Amino acid sequence: MLQNRWSILALIFLVRVGMGLQFQAVPALAPLFLTEYHVGIADIGLLIGLYFAPGVLLALPGGAIGKRYGDKPVVLLGLALMIAGGLVMAFGTTWTAQLAGRLIAGVGGILLNVLMSKMITDWFAGREIATAMGIYVNSWPFGIALALVSLPWLASAGGLQWALLGVTVYLALGFVALAALYRAPPEQAVAMAGQTGRPQGRALSSILTAGTIWAFYNASLAMVFSFGPLMLAQRGWTVAAASSAVSVVLWLVTLSVPAGGILADRTGRPSWILVGGIIVFAGGLLIAPRVDNVLPTFVILGLLSGLSAGPIMSLPARVLTPATRAIGMGIFFTVFYAMQLIAPWLAGKLAASAGTAGITFDFGAALLCMCLALHVLFWKLATPATAAKAAT
Repeated sequence: MLQNRWSILALIFLVRVGMGLQFQAVPALAPLFLTEYHVGIADIGLLIGLYFAPGVLLALPGGAIGKRYGDKPVVLLGLALMIAGGLVMAFGTTWTAQLAGRLIAGVGGILLNVLMSKMITDWFAGREIATAMGIYVNSWPFGIALALVSLPWLASAGGLQWALLGVTVYLALGFVALAALYRAPPEQAVAMAGQTGRPQGRALSSILTAGTIWAFYNASLAMVFSFGPLMLAQRGWTVAAASSAVSVVLWLVTLSVPAGGILADRTGRPSWILVGGIIVFAGGLLIAPRVDNVLPTFVILGLLSGLSAGPIMSLPARVLTPATRAIGMGIFFTVFYAMQLIAPWLAGKLAASAGTAGITFDFGAALLCMCLALHVLFWKLATPATAAKAAT
């Protein structure tokens, strides 16, 4: 068993990479899904969003389930479901099987994501929380970038099935590693976290607002890696070239996400990092569909769009006490998953109506503008809640 909180963070990071890898399997291989199953762009948007659909119902009880049965067993259950869903998609021959497998995998992903976020909060609350969250959430873009680079190559070698099986193998390795190496936080932290409560009043409003910011931010990033390959394919790029170009954003995001968390902790000005990153991110989204040479814009997006992630994910820790953390994080992710279900479907509809996937980037920029207003609202709500938390 691992003993140090940073080694625990590294383990959780590597296991959660599998979630990004599995999610991105559909966007990275979208042209192959289109031709093999004879569906449209809106159907691909539905399949992308379906991965998050169970979160609307399961994120809130997911925290409570973890409280009752333990974080580790529930995360292992989530990984088992992700593996099962991946196998259904790999061996299924109909579009219905793809939908069913994606839904099963999504159930597992929700359990994994909610409980792993709580694990990191338990280990790092009050100690480098923005840095830890920046590293933790970085596993998502890292997994997505890995999918963009590896899955088209696997598909070119052995077809769509090989690519989907490759994801499943990674998840199986993650299951074994977590089962063998993870341990709970120190007993004192566990005892404090064991007091279960529900956020009330301004704390509840604050966590709902923080969840919406996180949802809109991630939906905007999803426009890049979900519809970016398709946008470039519509310009005549090959599947592999389009996926590789979009992966540039994600590889660079793996640098900017932890950098944002470190800057937030070191400077003591997380709001400045959050707002600055979002403004540049929105500008890059507006520029990318309107230039012929998209790679420089993708580089800028990658270097700066991730700066806001750590500061955003540190917002719940500023208003939740150990007693309200499990339910509070469930509420946070309920909002997040509702948006992740709606956004890809709506973006697919917009793309189908406009005849170009580029419009999805404009949609992402609009969501980021709303994040700025919500950030102001969060701090107006959270200031009294933060003071009350400090007094407990």
